Amino acid sequence: MYITFTEGWYNIKGQPTNVGGLTFKMVEDFKVAKSGEGYVTVQGGSQPGFPDRSIRIKCRQGAYAVAGSAKPIPQGVSMLTALKSKKGETVTDFTQNKVADTAVAHETDEEIIERTRMRFQILKDMTQAVKGGDVRAMIVTGPPGVGKSFGVEEVLAKDDLFDMMGQRKPKYEIVKGAMSAIGLYSKLYHFSDAKNILVFDDCDSILLDDIALNILKAALDSSKKRTISWNTDSRILRSEGIPDKFEFKGGAIFITNLKFENVRSKKLQDHLSALESRCHYIDLRMDTDREKMLRIRQIVKDGMLDSYELSDIAKDEVVSFIDEHRAKLRELSLRTVLKVADLRKSFVDNWQNMAKVTVMKGAY
Repeated sequence: MYITFTEGWYNIKGQPTNVGGLTFKMVEDFKVAKSGEGYVTVQGGSQPGFPDRSIRIKCRQGAYAVAGSAKPIPQGVSMLTALKSKKGETVTDFTQNKVADTAVAHETDEEIIERTRMRFQILKDMTQAVKGGDVRAMIVTGPPGVGKSFGVEEVLAKDDLFDMMGQRKPKYEIVKGAMSAIGLYSKLYHFSDAKNILVFDDCDSILLDDIALNILKAALDSSKKRTISWNTDSRILRSEGIPDKFEFKGGAIFITNLKFENVRSKKLQDHLSALESRCHYIDLRMDTDREKMLRIRQIVKDGMLDSYELSDIAKDEVVSFIDEHRAKLRELSLRTVLKVADLRKSFVDNWQNMAKVTVMKGAY
């Protein structure tokens, strides 16, 4: 069985190598290491330059597809289930559909930029409201690499310095990667005080677990008192001194690339609808390449590349490269802009060739 990665990393001689777009023979399906990092075991000899043995590709679940299929394996869905879906059986599908630029043909560039600015300002204002305890929870969805996490962290980090100086426990924590239901229960307990905030950033496994979703629904219930219970005996909870019942007074923010409306499982639709009804839902609405490109131009103009000490001409060259090759990029995002800017600064004479090899799909 062969799989193709949309993103993933493997260290070759100490250098992280992006395997996005490469196809390998699968040895073992997705797992999570003790460090919390996800990985898939593949046969390295499937690709030139990789060790001819079983190797672990670091990636998130869903960052690969069955070879020959354009549809990535959904978050939380095993390889076996994905293969069943190829045979016509129904599975949960969290994938984001490609949206053509014609979808926003009725808007001018200025209107799209203003709409995007307004939504990101709302994101910041709502984060401040969660921080102040006025809003209980929110869900933020949008494509990867457009600044969702930065907008939230920028607001929450303002008190970090004072907490560190006062040796106080941080009021918020950002949770990334896979998380079990019992891990979620434990984390909610440790951040259960009023004005504590848990930020779940691309932690989509909890949205696909029945028990975890029920815990979240209890934590974010609209009742005045929110009590969360763990009704199964647990040695882990006992060893950590965590009770089987506690009141949660904190807030939660979910940052995800997923579109809830894309879920095909009726059972999960009901769960997610119940969660959505307890949260404010912000869709940043940047589904087309045109919207993403305008966002990139706006953020670069606002000073995103100032720390690189590049001339205005060099900055324009970076943005123009992204725009010219956007259909072939592994990811049209702010992260890709930073990668290209790194190359523009470090390799003045050869940065475009290097960028074509490192951030674009296919052979160059």
